[in-house]
Amino acid sequence: MRRATHTDSGLRVAAVYPGPDPLPGHFPFTRGIHPEMYRERLWTMRQYAGFGTARETNARYRYLLGHGQTGLSVAFDLPTQMGYDSDDPRAEGEVGRAGVAVDSLEDMRLLFDEIDLGTVSTSMTINATAAILLAMYIAVAEERGVPRRRLSGTVQNDILKEYVSRGTYIFPVGPSLRLTTDLIGFCTEHAPRFNPISISGYHMREAGATAPQELAFTLANGLEYVDRAVAAGLPVADFGGRLSFFFAAHDDFFEEIAKFRAARRLWATEMRARYRAPDPACRLRFHTQTGGSTLTAQQPLNNIVRVTVQALSAVLGGTQSLHTDGFDEALALPSEEAAHTALRTQQILAYESGAARTADPLGGSHFVEALTDRVEAEARRQIGEIMARGGASRAVNYMRSEIQRAAYERQKQVEASDRIVVGVNRFEDTEPQGRLAVEVDYSGLGRQQSDAVRQLRRGRSPPAVAESLEALSRASRREENLMPAILDAVRSLATVGEISGVLRKTWGRYAPDETDARPPSTTRADR
Repeated sequence: MRRATHTDSGLRVAAVYPGPDPLPGHFPFTRGIHPEMYRERLWTMRQYAGFGTARETNARYRYLLGHGQTGLSVAFDLPTQMGYDSDDPRAEGEVGRAGVAVDSLEDMRLLFDEIDLGTVSTSMTINATAAILLAMYIAVAEERGVPRRRLSGTVQNDILKEYVSRGTYIFPVGPSLRLTTDLIGFCTEHAPRFNPISISGYHMREAGATAPQELAFTLANGLEYVDRAVAAGLPVADFGGRLSFFFAAHDDFFEEIAKFRAARRLWATEMRARYRAPDPACRLRFHTQTGGSTLTAQQPLNNIVRVTVQALSAVLGGTQSLHTDGFDEALALPSEEAAHTALRTQQILAYESGAARTADPLGGSHFVEALTDRVEAEARRQIGEIMARGGASRAVNYMRSEIQRAAYERQKQVEASDRIVVGVNRFEDTEPQGRLAVEVDYSGLGRQQSDAVRQLRRGRSPPAVAESLEALSRASRREENLMPAILDAVRSLATVGEISGVLRKTWGRYAPDETDARPPSTTRADR
């Protein structure tokens, strides 16, 4: 492994270079959560993919795995995220558009056809219906003889950021947080290798948050989830080490690196101070995705450069897994060529750039250290504002308004050319660059998926479905973990819409303030 220990000229590189801060792998983990970082193991290369039907998405997964991808990341369509079946009138025009349509256990079987769930790590970007989709994943695995304890991956399950910035919520805040906590408790006991939540700043950053806001609002949400889990009787030492985070990587290279370093330090110190958490529960592990909102439809090949710079900041900042956007995602779902180029970008960073040879290579830089301190200080100030309002669940409107204000300020800077966006407000081309997006027949996808749902209903056992849904209804009115009842329902072939409908009947729907209401995004840039 000479490439991992020497420069291209043969000069030896140490695994880590000492500095004034504790070494990587040691509290408060500013320099990384592992002593030798990527020398021990490279980050997981996890390309986000999902479109149309489960069968079509399965073909893309097998293509990516065959070209060296090391983990799967599932994008679900908007009806699946909102708890509606594909044949529901409210799903019309959205089936398969922003991700894959999954209505039932049968779709989950097709989605992972010929993929070994005992060896692959799977991340699922799903929130309000996270418990239902994870139950389907577990059921498929067990049908194939893979026990729950062998499954690895992450389910997003971060409902608070939906109220703040994204909009794919269903139930009121209290019941939603109960469902989130139930899933954390279930995974802690039954699926200990599966991360039961990915606390996401990505969506808030994509909506316009600054880097310190992204950090502050994400960690404040994380503290709310820890509070809820502790109140439910879960020891921090048991579940704290399985919490994961999800951040964006945007264009300001050094600020992004500082943000990632500050995130680890801030989370570790808060976990230690608030909960007396042991070291394993203080380690902030995170996935990074390059900034979808930074991609431009103008001169789309420029996006390859943007994505590379952003991805390098995530690597130098110590990410545990990484998604690189396709250069054409500002136009449509990424083409196979764009997905291939995005994956090769990660592989070049891993094997050719030298960025993985030593832990925290920018540690000790006067600029990076000072910027890390400043990002952390501003994030702490913002967390204080949230706590003064009673915590994250009571500060949704505050966080939303702060993000909207920051987004407005940024847009004004772009329109005034105070912030340069190459190809948009400077260095524009008169001739179009690259191919036009391929038009997808979403109406055809909707009909195909709706037919499949109706066929499923005709072929299943109505009494078994009714019995499982009634059991779920009873459980939702009592204080018990809902995951066993949801598992029984998905095994009976109850659909996402039917299971969600039972919980809607018990809990009702979330009704945001009219002045703050924003429709859910259907673009892949807002994940």
